[in-house]
Formats: sequence, C-alpha cells, structure tokens
Amino acid sequence: MKFTVLTFGCQMNVHDSDWLIRAMESRGWTAVSESEADIFIINTCSVREKPEQKVYSVLGRLAPLCKNPGSFVAVGGCVAQQIGEGFLEKFPHVRLVFGSDGIAQAPDALEDLAANHEKRLVLNDFLKDYPEREGGEVQPNLDLIPPGIGTIPGQAFVNIMQGCDNFCAYCIVPYTRGRQKSRESEAVVKECRHLVNSGIREITLLGQNVNSFGMDKKGEDISFAQLLYKISAIEGLERIRFTTSHPKDIAPEVIKAFGELPNLCPSLHLPVQSGSDNILKKMGRKYDRERYLGIVEGLKEACPDISLTTDLIVGFPGETDEDFEQTMDMLERVRYESSFSFKYSDRPGVAAVKMKPKVPEDVAQARLARLQERQNRITRESLEALIGRDTVVLLERPSKRQETGGMSWRGKDPGGRVVNVYFAGYGEEQKLGGKLVKVKITEAKNHSLVGAKVGEPW
Repeated sequence: MKFTVLTFGCQMNVHDSDWLIRAMESRGWTAVSESEADIFIINTCSVREKPEQKVYSVLGRLAPLCKNPGSFVAVGGCVAQQIGEGFLEKFPHVRLVFGSDGIAQAPDALEDLAANHEKRLVLNDFLKDYPEREGGEVQPNLDLIPPGIGTIPGQAFVNIMQGCDNFCAYCIVPYTRGRQKSRESEAVVKECRHLVNSGIREITLLGQNVNSFGMDKKGEDISFAQLLYKISAIEGLERIRFTTSHPKDIAPEVIKAFGELPNLCPSLHLPVQSGSDNILKKMGRKYDRERYLGIVEGLKEACPDISLTTDLIVGFPGETDEDFEQTMDMLERVRYESSFSFKYSDRPGVAAVKMKPKVPEDVAQARLARLQERQNRITRESLEALIGRDTVVLLERPSKRQETGGMSWRGKDPGGRVVNVYFAGYGEEQKLGGKLVKVKITEAKNHSLVGAKVGEPW
C-alpha cells in the first residue's frame, strides 16, 4: 500500500509520525507524496485553535482523492482524541480515528482497514501504562519520506513518557493525551543504545514534562536526572537534548548535569508562559518569577554558554498592562535566544474558558506584536555576538542558500541554532547528512548563522 503522513503540531507528533512511517514500511507499505498515496494519515494537534482548523481544511481537500474503494483517511493525535467518532459522522472518507495511546495499535488497524473496505474504527481509550510500540525499528528510506515529516540523518527522537498531570488552566493536553505515564527506564536506554549503534549521533528525549519522568511510578524507577546520566554514558552518542521542561519540576541534579555531562547540549527550552506572578497563579503554573529566575541563574552558573528558549502566552484572561510589562521585563532579564509566542485562545474543557475578563482581541494582538518585535531584536543581538567563534555543526540537509562553485548545508550547533555552512568544491552528490563539521561563524542573518568550514567533516 502507498501512504502518506501529514503532521501538525509539536515534536512529539513529528516523532509519532516518524515511528508510524517506520512501522508501516516494515510491513511492506511504501511512504510516498500526497499525490501518489492511497491512504492518508493526519497526525493532529489541538493545543491551539489554528492547527485544529487546518485539520478540517485538509480533510475537505482530501475527500476527492478517496474515491477508490481502498482509499481512506486516518486521523490521529490530539484532535482525534478530542473529537473521536465525530470524524466518522462528518467525514465519510475517514475510516480510522486513533488518539495518543491508540497510535501503538494504529499499524494493525491500518492493515485491517486496507483489507476490509467497509470497516471503521475508533481507538481512543486511555491506557493505564505507557503503550510500548512494536514494528518501528527499521530505519526509513529517507528518499521516500514526504517533506515535513522531520526525519533527519544522524538524529532521532525518543519518547520517554506520555501525557501530563499538571492541568494548567489554559492547556488541553491532559484531556487529549491523558495522565502522565512514564516508560520503563531500561526500555528508554535500550532504544537509545540501539539508535546509536545504528548510526544516530544526536538524541532528543521527548515528553510533555520530562522533568517529572518516573514520578508516576511511585519511586519504582529512576529520576530524570539519573536517566540523563545513563544515556550520556552510551558510547558513540555525541549529543543529547530534551524537551519540554516544566520549571516547577526541574531538579538541582538536572541543572548540575548541564555542567557535568559533555554530550548534554547547552540548550534548554524552558516555558515561562508569563512574567507576571498574578497571571502565573491564574494559569496554575506553580512557580513565580523569583523561582523561575533562580532556575535561570543556576543554569547559567552550571553552563555559561547555555542557550535558553521559551513559550509565551499574551492576552490571558485578566492580563493587565502591568502584567504584560512584567512579561516584557522577563524577556530582557533572561535574554531568550528565541521564543514561541501566541495569543491566548479558549480550548474546550480547560479552566481558563470560564475566567474573566477576556482581553480584547485588538489589545492582545498589539501586545503580541510588541513582544515579538522585542524578541526579534534580542535574537539578532544574541546571534551577532557569536560571530568569529568556532563551533561544531551537525549537518542535516542541503541549504536553500546555495553558492557558485560549491554548496551550502544546513545544520545545528550544540545550542540548537541553525547554521548554514558553505563547502567549496562539493557537489550535490556529496552525502554529508549526519556528519559533524567544525565551523567558524562569519555572519548572523535573520534567525540563523552562516559559517565557514574548518577542516573536513567527520
């Protein structure tokens, strides 16, 4: 069968899609572009309203492509968990709906539906324990994967947990991904070791709140800090990253690890959401400005070169001008290298839906524009400060910035920054993806860096 996967949302969704591709290819299915596919799998996100609306638009677009008896659409992820059977009722060409825990059963279900054209399934039950996945061990053929899936030579994502127990007032994740379920640490380490033995050089550990890994097992497993040290010891692993970190649960041992583990990348995504104690309390974040800034201070002491990024919400119910100015002040104090910033939007079932007063749309938009302008300036200044420095870049793919007499490749430095590297005399036939190269930074441009190769890739 020929299939394609369309992915919306976070890195966990990208990882889920990547695993699903490997699982189906191991069963003899072929990943192709949308125009060639018979079966369409949409992996959805409902954290914010816009990605959810995109799903309905895509379903309408795919309807004319599902005229053959064997063609159908499968909808997975957070919106699938939220809407459930509603997709079957509204869209006749949708024959499979699977939620966050249901993805482990999706390969069997897809094969079943490909053989039984009248059958329709919903896999939306939350499971008590983390559902380990089978059949996704084979590495995918990168030439067959449609753009946007996220598989990058030399890099891999590893889920260490599923769900969340925090119930922040604005967040739908606990309702769409369920309560926290940590994987067994031995299974995580085994998967990481297998990936490194297969040629992976960088691993990103994924979870809604990685800092609380193991807490749901009542002391029966190791902590997140202990997991980091075990994975760091795997021979041949060049880089470790992790996301996302909830500030309330980051342990001193994790902060210390940034100064002790040589392959733990000096970068951390640490969502602050707001700089106002008033708003943080309404959000249910369980930390205040002082606590958050203390974490930042500790991280910079342990790892002076650490690159910090964050998430920010403006226009949360009840946010005053003073609350917003506190968020702007947080930008200047921490000097985030980049941030994901959004206007608050009501999500069904969350506590903030009932909170008053709502911030007018035009006020929220004006605040967002001010915040993003300030962030762009800080980002530019941070990148310009790196000009002249040497760094090591893990190459990913040919860059859009191509030069005469050679070619440019796109990669990331240890801080997670995008770097475009020029290679004189290299042609397109050169397979550089997954290789490391020492680079001298020569230019800061937009939200990325430009560097000159120093020595050969290895």
